[in-house]
Amino acid sequence: MIPDLLYSGTVIPAHPLALDADRRLDEYRQRRLTRYYIASGVGGVAVGVHTTQFAIRDPKVGLYETVLRLASEEIAAAQLKRPFIKVAGLCGPTAQAADEARVALKYGYHLGLLSLGGLNHLSEGELIAHVRTVSEIIPIFGFYLQPSVGGRILSYSFWEQLVEIPGVKAIKTAPFNRYQTLDVVRAVCHSSRCEDIALYTGNDDNIVADLLTTYRFTVNGREVTKGFAGGLLGHWSVWSSQVVPLFDRVKKCILEDYSGAGKLLTEGIAVTDMNAALFDPSNAFHGSIAGIHEVLRRQGLLEGIWCLDEAETLSPGQLEEIDRVTAAYPQLTDDSFVKAFLEKEKNIVNA
Repeated sequence: MIPDLLYSGTVIPAHPLALDADRRLDEYRQRRLTRYYIASGVGGVAVGVHTTQFAIRDPKVGLYETVLRLASEEIAAAQLKRPFIKVAGLCGPTAQAADEARVALKYGYHLGLLSLGGLNHLSEGELIAHVRTVSEIIPIFGFYLQPSVGGRILSYSFWEQLVEIPGVKAIKTAPFNRYQTLDVVRAVCHSSRCEDIALYTGNDDNIVADLLTTYRFTVNGREVTKGFAGGLLGHWSVWSSQVVPLFDRVKKCILEDYSGAGKLLTEGIAVTDMNAALFDPSNAFHGSIAGIHEVLRRQGLLEGIWCLDEAETLSPGQLEEIDRVTAAYPQLTDDSFVKAFLEKEKNIVNA
């Protein structure tokens, strides 16, 4: 059932990290965030990824295994009657990524989102060997990470090789660049494993357009088409209950021969405008995690916007931008849903 959901496509938010004023884990709110995503109707969560903060791996912090365990326990406690994909973020040198993959398997994660950030000293051939080694431990969600947050530009040849690795089951494209996104999709379409790899958008600046687009290539004399099955996105960690119906509208539009695509593309511009306020591109994405936290704080899901790194906070003017977009696009927010969710949580605690 998990592979069926992965390939048919779903909504996968990147799970934030809940901290208290002392920048220590707020376990109650961490667990409650997972419950919020489940209640929102999403198809999975990604834990231990950029939005969860890479610093959870710092030996002085030591939260990587904890956050994976907490999310897994809440998903199990929900006793869902539907498939729910658990993705664990993996990063670092091969030995570290392999150890993290084993931790992910310990807690029942289905795939590892393998970041190549911090490995810029390796050749592309060495990166391929790295991916191959980790994929022998856990199925891999490939990851094209934008250079502005630690990634690097990778060649078409790299993707040609990566998509032939049997353990690679999906790829998240997040270069925030049309040319580099095209490299990934073209490589998949020309691969012998084209049908075995699900594409997920991580381009938070182009979410709706990515989901609507069908790519066509002529491969060995025949036409091959491919599209993004779903998304694994930091943007989707907020306003999540409104993301699911938007995703469903996109899927319906495609099935109905793109009827209503123009309206959805216009809505996609609103989504991008909202993302700019959250992700802070005008300041090289400095406030991206704090921006997500600010929305969750306003809704009552987090106590504050604290990050493990004290320097990681909102940029000047970012609060005003979040004010602007939430006022401009109320139909894409879910304050009323969160209010009802928190009231239900309160009643359960007091019962």
